[in-house]
Amino acid sequence: MTSRRVQSKMAMSSKLHLLRKLTNSKSVKKNSIILDAFLYIIKLRLQLQAIQREYQQLLNHVQEVKVEKLIGTRFLVKVTCKKGKDMLVSILEAFEDMKLSVIQARVTSKYFFGMEAIVEVENEVNLDVKVLTKALQMAIHKKNIEKP
Repeated sequence: MTSRRVQSKMAMSSKLHLLRKLTNSKSVKKNSIILDAFLYIIKLRLQLQAIQREYQQLLNHVQEVKVEKLIGTRFLVKVTCKKGKDMLVSILEAFEDMKLSVIQARVTSKYFFGMEAIVEVENEVNLDVKVLTKALQMAIHKKNIEKP
C-alpha cells in the first residue's frame, strides 16, 4: 500500500512539474501551479478568440482583382474576394458583356471566392487591362451590395 502511495505521489509530482513547465509557472505549491495553468488556459482562449475575429475580418474585407495581358488577345485574370451567392455567375456575366471567352479557369470557394482564368477577346475588340480590372471590380462590388 505504501509503494502505491509513493507511486501516486511521484506521478502527481511529475504531472505538476510538466504543467509548471508548460505554463512557465514560477510557483512551487500545487494550488498555485494549478491556478497558473488555469490562467494560462484562459489567456490562450482569449488569444484564440482574437485570432478568429481577425481571421473573419480579413475574410470579409479581402478583395483583389489582378489582370495581366498575355500573348495576343488573351488575359490572365485573378480574382479573390469574400464569398457571395452567385459570385462566379456575376463574373462570367461581366466577361460575356465585354465579349470575352473563358479558355481555362480554376475556382475555389472554401473560405473565400478565388478564381484564376485565362480569357480571350472575341471579334478583335480593343480591351485594356485597366478597363477589364474596373469592370470586374464593379461586378464584385455590385454582387456584394445585392447580398441580403
